[in-house]
Amino acid sequence: MIDTVNNRKLFSFRSLVCAAAAFLLVSCASVSHYEKIDAAVLSGNYDRGLTLVKEAKGKGYRDKDAVVYYLDAGMISHFAGSYEKSSEYLQEAEKSIEAAFTKSISLEAATFLVNDTMREYPGEDYEDLYLNVFNALNYYHRENMEGAMVEVRRMDNKIRYLSTKYGTVLTKAQQDLLKKDSGIPYDKEAARVEFTNSALARYLGMLFYRAEGKRDDARIDRDQVRLAFANQPAMYDFPLPETLDEELSIPREKARLNVLGFSGRSPLKAEKVTRIPISGSNWIKISIPEFRERPSRVARTVVSLDSGENFELELIEKLGTVARETFKQRAAIIYVKTILRSLTKTTSSALLDEGASHADDPGAALLLGLLSLGTQVYAEASEQADLRMSRYFPDRAHVGGITVDPGVYTVTVTWYDSGNNLVQQTVYDGVEIKSNRLNLLEAVCMQ
Repeated sequence: MIDTVNNRKLFSFRSLVCAAAAFLLVSCASVSHYEKIDAAVLSGNYDRGLTLVKEAKGKGYRDKDAVVYYLDAGMISHFAGSYEKSSEYLQEAEKSIEAAFTKSISLEAATFLVNDTMREYPGEDYEDLYLNVFNALNYYHRENMEGAMVEVRRMDNKIRYLSTKYGTVLTKAQQDLLKKDSGIPYDKEAARVEFTNSALARYLGMLFYRAEGKRDDARIDRDQVRLAFANQPAMYDFPLPETLDEELSIPREKARLNVLGFSGRSPLKAEKVTRIPISGSNWIKISIPEFRERPSRVARTVVSLDSGENFELELIEKLGTVARETFKQRAAIIYVKTILRSLTKTTSSALLDEGASHADDPGAALLLGLLSLGTQVYAEASEQADLRMSRYFPDRAHVGGITVDPGVYTVTVTWYDSGNNLVQQTVYDGVEIKSNRLNLLEAVCMQ
């Protein structure tokens, strides 16, 4: 009879383990669909990449991954030259980010979720910022300069809001952690974001204002590019573009060709796991996302004209660096919330352990011990970092320009690696360069 009871207890324990394992499989977002999309994007076949993204909607991209879907579709559409469609996707992404942030702003509700993958993905701050850059370019390519400038201003307003965006939530998270008296250290400095001005956005603003004949506004944005470099050395640890001053000193009879190049791919998230013993056989699992770079082959970029002139593009912004910097505040909230959630899960296991140690009945002690272990297994299996994010923002932005006679040119953009080996070359035929207007050519190499 005792064996039968024990068998039932073992069966209950196995059921808990199986349930935890099943949950782990169900809650994990699949990334297998990215294999073919990545291959298409890396080869420059953006039309194929967009088709694959659309086919994965509702499968690889679940309903709660709407932000990721719209961002991936919007960025690949942009690179494919489908600027109107790209704007539609990026605008939907922006709306979805705003809606998801509003839903997730309550720490109390989010703390007791099984893990963050169970809720709608709210987007990362850098995604919310840079979608405006690419939407500005979408408007430029559609000859809507007013719309382009609105997008640049939207990005600037979002950057200003960053320092206060998570203030209330982060403060509440810290207070809740102190109430738990967990003794787990928290670094307040880690939540400070130093990114306050985008040189890339200001550079585009300068070009757009110049095209509209607003010289004073263009000069202000040019000076803001300088300030971005001067005030944020951690973000801009490379030289200011040497051609910056040339952009506002174009002879009347001449024309200016500007080239904006994007290279590499933005970082991806990886899971960082820490386990902290709290009592007996119980521990807290802290599973948080951290950014990891995807190395790019590109070391330099040369622009050549069929008239014989050539120049190199200069780095103006490391989007990947901005991504990591602007993640600090959200990372701090995720860290604290994960501790609170893990404490809640593990406390149940610790209480069951204590009950088992004081039980007079051996059968009850065994049952409580098995339940404690099962609860800890569930806590271990269910605590996962949310690794969702868009995959097709570039890692770096490069700029350059040259003053030439008005006319029609063939422009070649060549990307080289550190050994001066060819990585990619794109030829643009029939590029009309006119005076008194913005002639902006955009090139991309995702390798």
